[in-house]
Amino acid sequence: MNRAIRKVAVIGSGVMGSRIAAHFAGIGVQVLLLDIVPKEPNDAEKVKGLSLESKLVRNRIVNDALQATIKSKPSAFYTKKALDHVKTGNIDDDLPQIADCDRIIEVAIEKKGIKQKVFEQIEKYRKPGTLITSNTSGIPIHLMSEGRSEDFRKNFCGTHFFNPPRYLRLLEIIPAPDTDPKVLDFLMDYGDRFLGKTTVLCKDTPAFIANRVGVFGFMAVFHAMQELGLNVDDIDTLTGTVMGRPKSATFRTGDVVGLDTLVHVAKGLVENVPNDEAISIFKLPPFLEQMVANKWLGDKTGQGFYKKEKGEKGKSDILTLNLQTMEYGPKQKSKFATLEAAKPIDDLKARLKVLYGGQDKAGEFYRKFHHLLFAYVSHRIPEITDDLYKIDDALKAGFGWEIGAFESWDVLGVAKVLEKMKAEGIAVAPWVQEMLDKGNSSFYKTENGRRQYYDIASQSYKEIPGTGSFIILEHLDEKVVWKNSACKLYDIGDDVVALSWTTKMNSIGGEVLEGVQKSVAIAEEKYKGLVIANSGANFSAGANVGLIFMFAAEQEYDELDFAVRQFQATTMRLRYSSIPVVVAPHGMTLGGGCEMCLHADAVQAAAETYIGLVEVGVGLIPGGGGSKEMAIRAADRNIKEDIEVNYLQQLFINVGMAKVSTSAHEAYENFILRPGFDRISINPDRRITDAKRRVLQLHEEGYTQPAARHDIKVQGRGGLGGLLAGTHGLWRGNYISDYDKLIAEKLAHVMCGGDLSQATLVSEQYLLDLEREAFLSLCGQRKTLERLQSILQTGKPLRN
Repeated sequence: MNRAIRKVAVIGSGVMGSRIAAHFAGIGVQVLLLDIVPKEPNDAEKVKGLSLESKLVRNRIVNDALQATIKSKPSAFYTKKALDHVKTGNIDDDLPQIADCDRIIEVAIEKKGIKQKVFEQIEKYRKPGTLITSNTSGIPIHLMSEGRSEDFRKNFCGTHFFNPPRYLRLLEIIPAPDTDPKVLDFLMDYGDRFLGKTTVLCKDTPAFIANRVGVFGFMAVFHAMQELGLNVDDIDTLTGTVMGRPKSATFRTGDVVGLDTLVHVAKGLVENVPNDEAISIFKLPPFLEQMVANKWLGDKTGQGFYKKEKGEKGKSDILTLNLQTMEYGPKQKSKFATLEAAKPIDDLKARLKVLYGGQDKAGEFYRKFHHLLFAYVSHRIPEITDDLYKIDDALKAGFGWEIGAFESWDVLGVAKVLEKMKAEGIAVAPWVQEMLDKGNSSFYKTENGRRQYYDIASQSYKEIPGTGSFIILEHLDEKVVWKNSACKLYDIGDDVVALSWTTKMNSIGGEVLEGVQKSVAIAEEKYKGLVIANSGANFSAGANVGLIFMFAAEQEYDELDFAVRQFQATTMRLRYSSIPVVVAPHGMTLGGGCEMCLHADAVQAAAETYIGLVEVGVGLIPGGGGSKEMAIRAADRNIKEDIEVNYLQQLFINVGMAKVSTSAHEAYENFILRPGFDRISINPDRRITDAKRRVLQLHEEGYTQPAARHDIKVQGRGGLGGLLAGTHGLWRGNYISDYDKLIAEKLAHVMCGGDLSQATLVSEQYLLDLEREAFLSLCGQRKTLERLQSILQTGKPLRN
């Protein structure tokens, strides 16, 4: 059966249901979102004279839920326009409309009886062959489809989206006893390619994979904390980004998720897996039981492990719960020698070794936690999955871990750690020792650029299914064709090369610019085209601010001029190479990173790309061709001149306000990405493969080097007057500072082509010269130095 998902029905509009609807709408699918009818009109509706027969009353629950989702931060939608794809209704009146849907997702309350009743109603109207899934975090899937028809049962399975669905990439898929294997294959593929998910096929066991191991991780931290006499602030210092976990670490994450949710899963596991060898770890510590009794459940009740209070001067203070006294007090600064030694190390794997080997209480904590975790995951095979990589995938995609449990064990040395665990009396599943006895020293290995995992059943290594579609540059070290201290150029097959660099925040300095120029030259000589892509959390935070600050502070203006010229020459080299260049950004793509995208033949952006020209925030204007490019994009609009000026104004405002698109989809609306040229990869793991495909497409279409532009229509004084008048109004209204006004005037001068008496055709080089002159003049300003210094010291720009 050749399936296509054009319209989806989501039954249940709570926090999860409405956000699942938002994610489907974000990828362009039509969504029917339904919920129950209220029992009666509320007071506000009664005042308006509305009865239960009114559509406004009958759809109140679903509409209120959707409005809450629209207002949620961060946004559940890729763009506001995606809301047009969502239609709301109620189950009593509108359920027959599900007959037009290709997929039905039930997201009712987590009670088996209620879900079964919903399925009974759904079966009256769904057309045969329609996919039906139940979103649940732990109800046994095999119990849900009892009493349903054969067609229902074979097209039914469980799914477990993680909240918020747009940002947490895990999608667990759980077969029911009668699920057609082709349905599972379709959902696994659809979740990957269309929803951008890491899809993990689970067994129908309590809490599935991610929550089973992830909640164990929480409880193991609590256990180790009490044993070592650590406090809440200590633990959140130890378990955050330093060890490859989210910034919210342990207790802050608990507050965000809700302690009731954590407790619900932990209690459910105690009840449903009584033979779990680590059952004692899941038993609630006294402080957690008391917090639940007190209704200190985290953000949803206003206090949990942390509490926000107004201080004497009206400023909010964050207080921490003392788990001994159960009273709140000021946050404590935690200091550990192991952390001080590890923090300067950028590479997570190298940092993890330092943390694990620490000789203070922090090191003791890391060893204790990892030993508990490693033992636990070893025993979960084959109970919750037959394949170890699924546990790592679930933890990374569902809980935001940068490195999985088995991956961490590999880093620390499987045999070495196992000996320590044995010495401590911690029992590990026998298959681990059997693996080592067979001469296999790790859970993962890479061969010919393909990542393989150790398969316990066959006692051999197998390629991770589905990863054949992913290009992972770090696994291609034998394919490096050129490198310098920051960059590597990889042969990624089919006569295409890919450039990647590794610097702090993937910032762009001299070595990166050299790498780009050299890569273009090599590609022109030997290959069909070039992809530019990076790994890590972000594509690039922009130019090396420290270098700019050093040159500006020491008034090395010749060096600054050279650096700006070099950056401009590099972006122009991308624009005017003889081979197609595709940039594949993801995450933060700011300043210079954005300018590289603006000059590429095409962009293949991850959906979660946060892109923009932000130089104004540090007291500068875009100086690597970004200001010039905005002027060109305004000029290339084939519309009436007055509208053209309005378009120029919008671009000027975007740059002047340092606007960052909150998704790749929004980047189209902000004129950073171009419809028809630039494309989006919903799954970031497919980004480089998609970019390579785009390079080959451009090559096959007969790519030729573009001709230098001399036909750029700039507005001169006609456009400058409007931009300066608007800037002056903001300044008079105290919306911007004196210095912001100066920066805006410099930017306007460049984007309008300077002080020309009328609209004029100019060249790119003319605009680049104006841009460089304005950039250098701002570098000499004291307030720019103050802003640059603030960025370097605090990570935040100074508003002066």
